[in-house]
Amino acid sequence: MAEYRTEKDSMGELRVPAQALYGAQTQRAVDNFPVSGIPMSRPFIRALGLIKATAAEVNRDLGLLDATVADAIVTAASAVADGDHDEHFPVDVFQTGSGTSSNMNANEVIAHLASRQAGITVHANDHVNMGQSSNDVIPTAIHVSAVLECEQRLLPALTHLEQAIEKRAAELEGVAKTGRTHLMDAMPVTLGQELSGWAAQIRQGRERLTDSLPRVRALAQGGTAVGTGINAHPEFARRFAARLAERTGVAFQAADNRFAALSSQDAAVELSGQLRALAVAYMKIANDLRWMNSGPLAGLGEISLPALQPGSSIMPGKVNPVIPESAAMVAAQVMGNDASVAVAGQSGNFQLNVMLPLVAHNVLQSIDLLANTGALLADRAIAGFTVNQANLDDALARNPILVTALNSVIGYELGAKVAKQAYAEGRSVLDVAEEMTDLDRSELERIMDPRALTRGGIPE
Repeated sequence: MAEYRTEKDSMGELRVPAQALYGAQTQRAVDNFPVSGIPMSRPFIRALGLIKATAAEVNRDLGLLDATVADAIVTAASAVADGDHDEHFPVDVFQTGSGTSSNMNANEVIAHLASRQAGITVHANDHVNMGQSSNDVIPTAIHVSAVLECEQRLLPALTHLEQAIEKRAAELEGVAKTGRTHLMDAMPVTLGQELSGWAAQIRQGRERLTDSLPRVRALAQGGTAVGTGINAHPEFARRFAARLAERTGVAFQAADNRFAALSSQDAAVELSGQLRALAVAYMKIANDLRWMNSGPLAGLGEISLPALQPGSSIMPGKVNPVIPESAAMVAAQVMGNDASVAVAGQSGNFQLNVMLPLVAHNVLQSIDLLANTGALLADRAIAGFTVNQANLDDALARNPILVTALNSVIGYELGAKVAKQAYAEGRSVLDVAEEMTDLDRSELERIMDPRALTRGGIPE
């Protein structure tokens, strides 16, 4: 069997691997862009398949595409959407800025499959790409893939993480501990209160994403080359969005202004910003977990995270907070991805943005990382950590900041003297306050009860 076959496009002939489903234009892109070795992602290829299947159905119903050809395209494109042929999508992320190479990759693979399966000639441009151009297909694929990944993976992962945190917060509502501001001792809180802050961060992140998605559901498809809709039926854009919504169960709609939809990536930039905000929340939670778990002897040692793997190749018995560390790295990656998306979003020159593949790659990678990490934080860190009660109680008993509760009774100046002396002598603030004030011990214990102080207000 021959190792290569000859394919031809408008620029001439070239060799393509014999078993490849793609053709000449894809091969030119493979040859031209040996940059990263990173192909376009599975969610993006899925979106391309959905777009091509939907376009074929709409063009068939409009009487523009032969029904036999259209049905063959739908079958082939659906297989692409399902991931049956991902190995035939080799084009590098860092390709032509319009993503034309990826659009033609999809057109060629689908045309090849449809021709072979139906025993007819299906043309990549004339049939599979009918009423379309890379300039509206790729922005549409970015939006479709991002929405599907958010709704089907990220938002459920965030709900799961929020619920896991809330469950532990309820369990630990009565466990008082030393609060910290500036990493220094502060007034007490409960572990439940501390975790409720984490849950709120995740809930707010989920709400921000949900608020942004309606703008991402608006699709460029039907704008074709420059936004005028050239070579597309006047009804194509509306019918396409409606048919894709029916196919996916997602409320996609045609963009109000196709010139903006082709030339800008504002909705993707907005979505990326919401992913960055979520990454910031992950970083905060991950670092809190690391600090609380630190030790076990020389750190805070307030909690013990689940021991998941040996922590050192040289120090026996060492166990590290690997899940929070992984989450922190994910947060850093997402923040970097967002910076690149912001730069890419500025690259809309006149009628087309020319960093579309980068936007697709970074936004989809961020969604994937955050979805996976949300589940890991929930199941392998939050759900399983144990509380080191003795360490919490010891720190609370020696916390000189508890004297804050006496402000309304003895005043700030005397309170400061009590706190400083208790700290300098390494003694309980309760003992020092008993010596330096005229309050009896039972009154001091009542006013400075750490658990009562977590309820806020002015001590009586």
